[in-house]
Parts: sequence; structure tokens; C-alpha cells
Amino acid sequence: MKIVIIAAMSKELDLILSLLPDHSEISIGDFKVYFGSLGDHEIIVSQCGIGKVNSALRTFRIINEFNPDLIINSGVAGGVDESMRIGSVLVADGVAYHDVWCGPGTQYGRADGQPLYFTSYDRGLEVMREISASADSDIRFGLLCSGDKFISTPEEVSAIKSNFPDALGCDMESASIAQTCALTGIPFMIVRVMSDMPGGGENLSEYCNFWNDAPVKTFKIVADLIARL
Repeated sequence: MKIVIIAAMSKELDLILSLLPDHSEISIGDFKVYFGSLGDHEIIVSQCGIGKVNSALRTFRIINEFNPDLIINSGVAGGVDESMRIGSVLVADGVAYHDVWCGPGTQYGRADGQPLYFTSYDRGLEVMREISASADSDIRFGLLCSGDKFISTPEEVSAIKSNFPDALGCDMESASIAQTCALTGIPFMIVRVMSDMPGGGENLSEYCNFWNDAPVKTFKIVADLIARL
């Protein structure tokens, strides 16, 4: 398979590239693309930048340029459910927008002409459930919500949960990547590690401390996923 891994931030990119010690690099216009392999799979890695527009544009350009078989978005997210912990890995079986509303008579979170939830690659979810049965990491499956805002207060978490009570995590890119994949017919997977617990009182310090001891082992779960596909 030809598999693309997209990360939003440079810290996330570095962790992913550590899984590809012999990778090469090229520039395409104004962005860099990294190439490597895991097992029999061709791996393409790129950093999209933070937010929905950046991630959608980069995903679309990558799809046009390389026509991948699968796109994996990996990085960090905030936990919005009491069951989550810093270091927990969320494998999104569905993703949605927590900041979209098209007006009266429309469903909150649903972009015009789109489903409320974008669903992940079935085979990838099967493999991740196999991994979770034997891994020593805390792997959860559930809904991830995206919006163009860093969520940091109890009120913001409550607003998300009021519309999406099943949400386990939040980020700023996954739903736009998922929508772009859905519109172009490319399967996707979202694998995110919880870097902070918004609304927990020490959210910013949790986020900063998380990067002091980045969970490299968690990002290796992505490599394990790819190896088993």
C-alpha cells in the first residue's frame, strides 16, 4: 500500500520521522514531503500546519500528487471525557466538527451536504482492536471532534459535550482531513494521543509538560498498525 501520514506540528512530524530512519526528503512547491518504507508499504509523510484550512489543503494536494491508498492523521489531542488520561491513545472510529452550524433547521456539526460523522477505515479499525488487545498502551476507540480553537476551559468542554456527548477527544485538523478524504474517496485513519485534559485546571501546563517527555512509544503504535495492514 501507499500510505500517507499527516501531522499538524513539527514536534509531531519529528516523532513520526523517527520511525523512518532512512527517509528521504523533497520539496513540492512550498511544502516538504518525506519518503520511507515500513515493511512492504511505501510511506509518505508531510506536515500540514494547524487548523482546518491548512489540513484540508495539504491533504488535497497530497492526494492529487500521490493518489495514496490510505491517509493516517497522527498527532496529539485534548481529552474531553473523564475516562481519558494524558497518554491515552484515541483511535477515532468517527470524527465530527464541533464548531460548524449552518443555521436554523440544520443539524449542529454537520457541514452542508456532508454527513454528521466521517467514519474511519474498517480494516484499520480491526487491526487497531487487535493491537489494543495486546498492547501495554491505553488505547480507546470513539468519537473525536475538531474545530478551529485550542480548547482549554471547562465551559468549552461542556459546549462540545452538549452537542456530542460521546466525544472522547478534540483537535483542530482531523475532521477536515476526514472530509477531504471522503470527498476524494480515500480511506483514512485518525490516531491521536492525549496531551492534555481541557478543563482540568492545569491544561496549559499539562500540554507543555507532555512535550518534555514525548510518548514515542505511542507513535510507534502507528508503525504497528501499518505493519499489520
